[in-house]
Amino acid sequence: MIRVYNILASGNRASGPRAGREIRKVGCGSMNKRGELELLDGPIWDKLVFFALPLALTGILQQLFNAADVAVVGKFAGNAAQAAVGSNGPVIGLLVNLFVGLSLGTNVIVSQLLGSGDHEGVRRTVHTSIVVSVIGGIFLAVLGQFIARPVVELLDVPEEVADMAALYLRIYLMGMPVILLYNFESAIFRSQGDTKTPLIILILSGVVNIALNLLFVVGLHRTVDGVAIATVVSNLLSAGILLWILCVSKSEVRVELRELRLDVPTLRRIMRVGIPAGIQGMVFSLANICVQSAINYLGTVVMAASSAAGYLETFTYSILNAFGQACTTFVGQNYGAGNIQRCRRALRVTFFTGYSCLLVVGGLVLVFATPLLRVFNSDPEVISTGLIRVRYMFLAHIFSLMVEVLSGYLRGYGISLAPALCALVCICGIRFFWVYVLFPLRPTFRMLMLVYPASLSITAAIIAVTTAVKMHSLTRSPAEA
Repeated sequence: MIRVYNILASGNRASGPRAGREIRKVGCGSMNKRGELELLDGPIWDKLVFFALPLALTGILQQLFNAADVAVVGKFAGNAAQAAVGSNGPVIGLLVNLFVGLSLGTNVIVSQLLGSGDHEGVRRTVHTSIVVSVIGGIFLAVLGQFIARPVVELLDVPEEVADMAALYLRIYLMGMPVILLYNFESAIFRSQGDTKTPLIILILSGVVNIALNLLFVVGLHRTVDGVAIATVVSNLLSAGILLWILCVSKSEVRVELRELRLDVPTLRRIMRVGIPAGIQGMVFSLANICVQSAINYLGTVVMAASSAAGYLETFTYSILNAFGQACTTFVGQNYGAGNIQRCRRALRVTFFTGYSCLLVVGGLVLVFATPLLRVFNSDPEVISTGLIRVRYMFLAHIFSLMVEVLSGYLRGYGISLAPALCALVCICGIRFFWVYVLFPLRPTFRMLMLVYPASLSITAAIIAVTTAVKMHSLTRSPAEA
């Protein structure tokens, strides 16, 4: 039986945002009596770790489950089917980053409302988010049936696999309602300090996904359609379980089906944060597609090496993303409670704990990079080339953590457009300039990999200045403002 994690215990808010809260110790982290991390009181560092680690593990497992999909179809359905599934990676990556960004709007708004004790606002936001996710998902599912083939052609997928690639994309896009619903539900859980429940559900649905892959591909002799159907079914399972948990919850963050309706002012608040955050995620994907085109130009050895090293980056990037989202939720709740000083303290602690985890995990990846790369490919040339990417990306992730945390910090205050513009101008601009102007002057893999630390260091500096300017004028809580 999956444990239902209810939200913050309600109390007499008239005497302050912390009134009425019962705190208990569970391990190293303070939690309220209903089982969630208490983000408004007590030490911060232990709660950050308890909050961020399940998020990081969620990101890692998602990548591993995706890799399992490709492995199953490649081993039992052939290279053409594997190429068809893999060719949709850029499009799916764009969509996933867009959805995660949009759901951050829900995360931020619910966090702020919880901190301020606005129970009615929480109720409106939760129900509006569920409605938006389903309506948006249905729209994308219908649209996807018309644009799947043109998108495949736009990606220059080889003709021999184009039909299978279009079929996979059509079926995958049919699952948009439940995929989008899962992302918004996860954001609701994160906003109340619960990252464990989505992780548990992800593990369950991931195991089901792998089992269905084997059933459809090996048992029923399907190809890309079997893998796509397995993905949709597993997402339906995860979204359905999270919705059930929200429906049976007795807390203020719960879903009542008869209350599902679209509140336009609430929708505006969600989109004001979510759309820029989604665009920022898409910008990273677009810039990486640009870099991938240059990698393809360098030949099959570099392509194989870069692909293998990319799987290792999952471990470090998941940490960056997790601490960025942790900072968003901490700041959102404490800003809603009017505690600006604790927001600033949370930023400092996030940097310290984030860099500590990054150095440990990144250091282990650097030390064991050679045997880890050998798991994907035993060619010595591929391994030596892959080591180049691993080293440059570790340097880049030092700056990337600053970008993620500062972007999350600003979003916690409801400031989402500024970091999105910084990413759009710096990440996209610098990487496009690097690939199309500087790289042709010296077309080597090392020269290409320099684009990551170069673009991220400049972006980090600009976002740091932007944060300082924004925070200089921010002294009030949302209610006071």
